[in-house]
Amino acid sequence: GYTNHTVMPEALETWPVEMFEKLLPRHTEIVYEINRRFLDEVRLLVPGDEEKVRRVSLFDEDGERRLRMANLAVVGSHAVNGVSALHSRIVRDQVFRDFAELFPGRFSNKTNGIDHRRFLLQANPALAELISGAIGDAWITDLDALHGLEPFAEDAGFRQAWRDVKAANKRRLAGFLAAAHGFAVDPDTLLDIQVKRIHEYKRQLLDVLHVVTLYNRLKSGADVVPRTVLIGGKAAPSYATAKLVIRLVNAVADVINADPATSPRLRLYFVPNYCVTLAERLAPAADVSEQISTAGMEASGTGNMKFALNGALTIGTLDRANIEIRDAIGADNLFI
Repeated sequence: GYTNHTVMPEALETWPVEMFEKLLPRHTEIVYEINRRFLDEVRLLVPGDEEKVRRVSLFDEDGERRLRMANLAVVGSHAVNGVSALHSRIVRDQVFRDFAELFPGRFSNKTNGIDHRRFLLQANPALAELISGAIGDAWITDLDALHGLEPFAEDAGFRQAWRDVKAANKRRLAGFLAAAHGFAVDPDTLLDIQVKRIHEYKRQLLDVLHVVTLYNRLKSGADVVPRTVLIGGKAAPSYATAKLVIRLVNAVADVINADPATSPRLRLYFVPNYCVTLAERLAPAADVSEQISTAGMEASGTGNMKFALNGALTIGTLDRANIEIRDAIGADNLFI
């Protein structure tokens, strides 16, 4: 089986045939034979359509000959899937359209998921206890049981208990960030978080520009809801632009956090070393989850699920699993 995780070109990699032959001569022979048998099959399915044969070939013959690894993955698999409904549709209708026309039964969807036992039961024990106290603990093995919470949306006591849990989680995160990094996070401010791999299509830059906009509004005397923005994530070793974005976040933070006219109402921090353990601290505390990838470029995402599971409101594009999350949690909890 082949699970495609992104439509980004760096993941649909190709390799120079000359290099492949030099390093892996026997593998190259095998791939040539796979391609010969496959193209014979294609010619039987679409006789006379040599243009399609050229597109689905394991070898790109335009210019420097290159081996198409994604094509090899499709040819070598009995099943191919994307990781959200939208992504799987893009994989089928755009990225591998020729293959889907040849083998329509081979393509399906398997939306990514997270384990709520880790990201709610373990990471947010106070909220888990509140939920179980209201509806029992069946949700621990059957997440659909959380629908039992819906009547409590109109229960003033439950709503206050929910807010108390969120406030405690924000204080806990603020204490951790102060101790680990010296950050001065006011837990009474709106906590606006974007944590994910640093990439241009994920648009951390757009988030920084929003912070600059809020800062300029404050400087001009506008009334802005007090907000702390946390951005975190790692950049690939050779991704210079992504590293420059990290540098920009820190540079903007240096200006905003040191300005006594605005710092009580707006702060920005880049949280280092984003990882699962840090996600377990961030998700329970977040008020706002930033899921603003350029529509059509993100495959699924799982941070969006972790934050929504813990009651954060999502600001996002109508992309990837955001669409399915909206269907699950209601459009009024996700702002497009």
